[in-house]
Amino acid sequence: MENPAVIMITSNGVGAGHLIRASAIARALQSDARPIIFSMAYSVVEVAKALDLDCEYVPGRDKGLMPRKNWDTYLRDRLVALIDETGASVITFDGVVPYPGIIAAKIARPSVNLIWIRRGMWQRKPQGVILGLQSRLMDYVIEPGDVARDADSGPTKSRLESVLTKPVTLYLPERALSRQDARRFLGLDNDKPAVLVQMGVGNTDLDARASAVFKGLSNWKDLQIVMPRKPVDQEGNSLVPDGTDVKVIRHFPLADLLHAFDAAICAAGYNSVHEVIPAGIPTLFIANNRGTDDQKSRAKWCAEQELAIYAENESLEDIESQSARLQSQALREQLRAKCSSVEDFSGAAQIAELIKLLSNQAYSSLINKRLTYQRFIYFAAFARSPKFYARRFINLLLRAAAIAFRTLFPHDGPTETNGEVVFSDSRNFKILDKYIRTQERFEHLIKDFSPTYLAKRKAIAKAAFGEVDMNPILDRSEIEAHLRFAS
Repeated sequence: MENPAVIMITSNGVGAGHLIRASAIARALQSDARPIIFSMAYSVVEVAKALDLDCEYVPGRDKGLMPRKNWDTYLRDRLVALIDETGASVITFDGVVPYPGIIAAKIARPSVNLIWIRRGMWQRKPQGVILGLQSRLMDYVIEPGDVARDADSGPTKSRLESVLTKPVTLYLPERALSRQDARRFLGLDNDKPAVLVQMGVGNTDLDARASAVFKGLSNWKDLQIVMPRKPVDQEGNSLVPDGTDVKVIRHFPLADLLHAFDAAICAAGYNSVHEVIPAGIPTLFIANNRGTDDQKSRAKWCAEQELAIYAENESLEDIESQSARLQSQALREQLRAKCSSVEDFSGAAQIAELIKLLSNQAYSSLINKRLTYQRFIYFAAFARSPKFYARRFINLLLRAAAIAFRTLFPHDGPTETNGEVVFSDSRNFKILDKYIRTQERFEHLIKDFSPTYLAKRKAIAKAAFGEVDMNPILDRSEIEAHLRFAS
């Protein structure tokens, strides 16, 4: 009997946090299920290939490849087609706002279990206002634990509908390379200190912070700095001071190579924090408070517990001085010892066990009968209430006002494309990068797809994009040749 398919949806947030967390859970599922990463993140193919996972890239709403009013229908149809193709009985969603297209797919296939994997530590922003309604649209809500949960004061903290697990991490001691092996893999000198700097560049504020980090590290003798992105500003000018040794390395999962580093400097996002702490890497956290994640509270809590040090992200002087502190071997040993006292982060395995339970068809059938009945009672009662009709009338007025406004002030149109839709099941991210990151109409397919699935996907693309040329380039050599021609 084949392992049951589990579709794991992730949005394209500020970083790759949703995708990495889903990948950690998928890694724990692989022996007992067929996890399929269905993501709007640009790096989905690269991540899935590195972890030997099946995947499909789906263009996000903000990519502008189709009218926005078409996108949720497109997402629904893509999901329904994938459910039918794989026989999936469980869908997970890791993101801040469940898209209407996901809810519509659940309505179209009501026997599928829909799980919202909802990270805590939200900032107090408008997204938290409708958490109750969004949660009721899900079958289950799971909250991956956070090492700094005691500092959580956001809207998810006191909610009762979620199942709380231990923290989720991609770092696994049994998979991580030793210091010597990791350094050999990265091409680093084994006798010189090395620091991982992972905080992003390319925006004015991030560029200034990176420059402050370089200044703070400048007195560390023979230091090797490793970054996952080339340190250049928006104009392409290097941010690296003369005489500074910076090595740019793109590898996933970097969690497997963390023991190569004497220290790290990174943002205080969920995944970074929950990788460097169990790995015992002395780290300076610099909060990046874009999006909903309350990185500042997480970073400050970790510093108060002496698990890391912390710099105010708006103070370049503080970033420089705190970066310089990492040169102290005594400080690094103190941080490393404190990190070793933290309990294991086994949330991925816990969530995988819950997903496997729900993938059991006999168990799922009983659960879904109960849920379907409860929904019927709830919505029937709600529909009879005068409040239902009042809200519906107000929503119609708001929608009419929004349509009128957008008619007068339309969005910029999508970037002009080459007038065709290209289909491929390729897993070569270097080749697909052009399609995923640009305005090409690109339809990605799971491996070993059926002719029926391809036909459905062509129909879905036609409905979304209109009358354009459908070009099913399925062979990897063909798509390579096509991309060489197109470029």
